[in-house]
Amino acid sequence: MSTIDEDDGLIEELAQKIAYHSDLYYNQAAPEISDAQFDSLFEKLKALAPEHPQLSKVGSDPDPGSVKVKHLFPMKSLDKAVTAEEIIHYCEVTTEGGERYIAQPKFDGSALSLEYRCGRLVRAATRGSGTRGEDVTRNARLIANIPETLGTKVDVHIRGEVMMSLDLFEQKYSEVSPNPRNLAAGALRQKHEDGKAHASDLIFRAYDAKFPDAKTRHPESEEPPLVECDSEILEWLEKVGVEPAPWMVFQGENLGAALVTHTQEWAEKRSEFGFEIDGLVFKLDHLSRRELIGSTAHHPRWAIAWKFPPEEAFSVLLAVDWQTGRTGVVTPVARIAPQKVGGVTVENVTLHNIREIERLNLSIGDVVKIVRRGDVIPKIIESLGKASITDLQGRVHADTTPFKGELPAPTPIPIANTCPSCQSDLILDGAFLRCNYVDCDAKISRALIYWCRALEMDGVGEKLIELLLENNLITSIADLYRLQHHQIVALERMGEKSATNIIAEIHSSREMSLSQFLHALGMPRIGPEVATAIAQYFVSLDALLMWADKGEAESLTTVDGIGDKVAEIFLQGVIERNSLIADLISYLFISAEEVSSIGRFSGKTFCITGSLSQPRKRIQERITKAGGKIVSSVGPNLDILVVGEKVGSKLAKAESLGIEVWSEEQLDLKFNSDGLTIPDSAKTIFDY
Repeated sequence: MSTIDEDDGLIEELAQKIAYHSDLYYNQAAPEISDAQFDSLFEKLKALAPEHPQLSKVGSDPDPGSVKVKHLFPMKSLDKAVTAEEIIHYCEVTTEGGERYIAQPKFDGSALSLEYRCGRLVRAATRGSGTRGEDVTRNARLIANIPETLGTKVDVHIRGEVMMSLDLFEQKYSEVSPNPRNLAAGALRQKHEDGKAHASDLIFRAYDAKFPDAKTRHPESEEPPLVECDSEILEWLEKVGVEPAPWMVFQGENLGAALVTHTQEWAEKRSEFGFEIDGLVFKLDHLSRRELIGSTAHHPRWAIAWKFPPEEAFSVLLAVDWQTGRTGVVTPVARIAPQKVGGVTVENVTLHNIREIERLNLSIGDVVKIVRRGDVIPKIIESLGKASITDLQGRVHADTTPFKGELPAPTPIPIANTCPSCQSDLILDGAFLRCNYVDCDAKISRALIYWCRALEMDGVGEKLIELLLENNLITSIADLYRLQHHQIVALERMGEKSATNIIAEIHSSREMSLSQFLHALGMPRIGPEVATAIAQYFVSLDALLMWADKGEAESLTTVDGIGDKVAEIFLQGVIERNSLIADLISYLFISAEEVSSIGRFSGKTFCITGSLSQPRKRIQERITKAGGKIVSSVGPNLDILVVGEKVGSKLAKAESLGIEVWSEEQLDLKFNSDGLTIPDSAKTIFDY
């Protein structure tokens, strides 16, 4: 039996741990424990001291030195549910048998509040403590689907989540971060251009909008929309050009059972979703009912967050191997006893970097807890140390595979000091080990694969690259363009037609723009957007190479979005690839980059409104490349209004002024008629 003093000590310890881990999660984007472990700490404190002030805090105070923003409407957390019984209790008891509910996926990203005044974005802030957040307006403006202006001059605070798509994470960042959530939070809050990811890599999805009352509204603000339900707010957001999280409305009988079924459906399709989600959010739809139900200091009673059961299991760490990535980063990969996690047998688990090994205090022979969330690579989240077979079998879940065999002897994990591919000495770069040898075999293999993917060379994939390397037919990217038909036909299981198609595919990639060339070289941090900005600055490859010879990296920082570190990385990347570039240009035609000063739309001013099938900033980019100018409002000096679906007052105003109006299809025709075809890659609709 514990004493009062012991309980007080435990309460204080729990409160301090919650505050510490909240800061890591919300401010540092570097969580040390899983969501389930954090929830366990929270529930323990709640059981011991239900009125403790730490329980009413949401998130953590912003970092000292950052610009603080007080939220006009507090950003509260949500009560959690993990069982069907808790969902039914929420429906039948907590919300007193509500007649209508709305359900949305719970994105695992970074919460963001957007403040619009008279329809114009004036401030963006993180959740922070729930009452105060950090001003991140500068970076929020870089997110493609956050509009600068709405289709109405209303005052509104729009709440949502910022995240990174899983596809982009796997393509660009899986080597430098354990998950897209950390990258999204870091990119949103970074103060310089030297972060691991850029805000332009992010996507925003809204889940709520709050309208200030007459006392706090701007005098010139329009009246807010008259809405009775949350679903009407989401429809309004779509109308004004803000993308809401997908939603579904439930009404009728047996609503508790219907919501439980909905969780089961999402659990099955979770791995197919394009973003990381960790559950669902259920809310009363009628706003008047919400007022009756009310809130606690910590969370509203009218909403609940159902969390997916963790896809986790226990296994044994058998060994750790090291592998070299495209950029030379050498990462540890844990080999574990085969184990089923979330229906998938896992044998290899990422350890990310040496700091992760130290944080987990891992050794060979440890019993480890592994977790797999949707499409994200499985990872170790906890070490339980040395244990017996009996201990391990006692921890195995009903749907996982029991460990069979002998536990290896406990030994420290050997840290690589030479590259596993080329045996060159490694250097420590922050938390990462890096191979800097230009001709490293592993880097060459991944550089070749990256080149082919960047140029969309169908049929020249990873397996063919490995086969060509194994047969010593290529040792560099330039060797691709020296390949002969007879060499490919001679490869195992390769026919005449396949060889002909491969040669044709390689030949078709000989012509490219400077921006495509720079992107395909695969230099760290030089994605397609940065490559385009740099290419437009230099225009020609000759000018770029002359700049590199002078070694004046700082001159590149005059390009919007390029900071000191990116400029230096790019310069070193060009210098390291100097011989490769010289070899390549004898086979390639690299056209000068188009600069948008003169074009089809020179002298024309455009405004874009409504919901569009293409990302708005992509359309703006195409117009400006053709010489057009983009403005945000309709006025006498506007030449053309481009309209999508669900347009607002701008269309009526344009018609009253006699301004020419184009549909999205008409704009496409204008591009096509002048050889300015928008590529299919620019016509992507984000799948929800």
